[in-house]
Amino acid sequence: MTSATLLTPARSSSRSGDTPPASGSVRDDQRAYVRSLVVLDATVLSVAVLIGYAARFGESVPRGTHVSYVLFAPALVLAWLVSLKALRCYDDRVVGYGADEYRRVSMASLRLAGAVAILGYVADVGVSRGFLAISFAVGTIALEVARFAARKRLHRARSRGAGWSRRVLVVGDTAHVLELVHTLRREPYAGYQVVGACIPDALLAPVAQRLGDVPVVGSFRGIPEAAAAIGADTVAVTACGELTATRLRRLGWQLEGTGIDLVLAPALTDVAGPRIHTRPVAGLPLIHVEAPEFRGARKLVKGLVDRSLSLVALTLLLPLLAAIALAVKLNSRGPVLFRQTRVGQGGREFGVFKFRTMVVNADALLAELTARNETDGLMFKMRDDPRVTRVGRLLRKWSLDELPQLVNVLLGQMSLVGPRPPLPSEVARYDGDVARRLLVKPGMTGLWQVSGRSDLSWEDGIRLDLYYVENWSLAADLTILWKTFGAVINSRGAY
Repeated sequence: MTSATLLTPARSSSRSGDTPPASGSVRDDQRAYVRSLVVLDATVLSVAVLIGYAARFGESVPRGTHVSYVLFAPALVLAWLVSLKALRCYDDRVVGYGADEYRRVSMASLRLAGAVAILGYVADVGVSRGFLAISFAVGTIALEVARFAARKRLHRARSRGAGWSRRVLVVGDTAHVLELVHTLRREPYAGYQVVGACIPDALLAPVAQRLGDVPVVGSFRGIPEAAAAIGADTVAVTACGELTATRLRRLGWQLEGTGIDLVLAPALTDVAGPRIHTRPVAGLPLIHVEAPEFRGARKLVKGLVDRSLSLVALTLLLPLLAAIALAVKLNSRGPVLFRQTRVGQGGREFGVFKFRTMVVNADALLAELTARNETDGLMFKMRDDPRVTRVGRLLRKWSLDELPQLVNVLLGQMSLVGPRPPLPSEVARYDGDVARRLLVKPGMTGLWQVSGRSDLSWEDGIRLDLYYVENWSLAADLTILWKTFGAVINSRGAY
């Protein structure tokens, strides 16, 4: 099938994506969200300053100082908000997207703390250093937590179609347009809603067209007009041979003053920001991509952190592990632990430990259930697997059956965070790309765990595992571990 055959005649539709929204409605939603962030930040900072005062002075009134905290505290909150504004922490291009929002919030707080310390020393203002230290520490952490909570609420609203999102006009050839549309729709919480496409003139028929279910609203000759007609606030340009550097530069000029943003979506995907560096060379913004790191000092640190945390977790969870073992033993005949051969880093096989959640002859019964497999790819999954015991269902719901894998982490066979440990039968059918999962140690949890677990398709699960392999970091590991608690509590995709 050629790319041109993907175009089908447009049909009349009442979908909101086919018609522009009410004038300014998207911008109004953005401004409303930003205003709510300002109110949230002001509230958080006021509480942080009060906590700093109470922790430093208690109920007593500070004496021997010419500073009136009744006036200084509100001034500090106001200065903090100004600092957040100065570092563009309320820019609608920043809020709700990526780690840059959190980084800017922390930097604004640190800069203000440094400025207050310097001014206090130079002007010899008698402000308690303990009060400032506690206020800034509590305020900075509280701001990050509040921003995280606000973003999660925004993501949930976007997933329901209720949160503000950018209305995107995608520009490029048919193959790259479809790929970008698929990528953006895979994660609707990111806030990019595709409302139309512009394709090369050679593929544009004289009648209205659709590219999949995306309306084709014009060609490369009228991109600004097409964006205005459908109420788009963002033009996303994908890879296309006809979009030369000169045409892109002119497109940027045409969009000046329209309020429409221009973004470039290169063919490079699934590469994390820290590995990407843009360097101007001969007037060209060349993107340099660093190679993935599979050994070295960071790997040694990761191994030490894994083993240390697993030892602490095993010690603290010992009573819980004993209670689970007793429940498994009393519920059904067979051993408490289930040891299964899995494939680890470099293709080396090892025995992974789990609490037994199935009947003892589960492997023998698998052949009878193969036809009832509910997932694609190489894995076998059933929501109502008859081999799972009553206690096993409870353990799987809360992922408690995987706690013995802490022993595998302690032995260095697994990591706390990594790709899902595959079976030898799965590895035997790996192609060249999927085999890259074996470049790192498998993990107890990972991106697959916090993104839906068994609800994920085989393709999405592999994509997430490969993304982790290429872009792992200690900071990302800590984030995944934090998100794992939420995934376990929600028990989505656990069966």
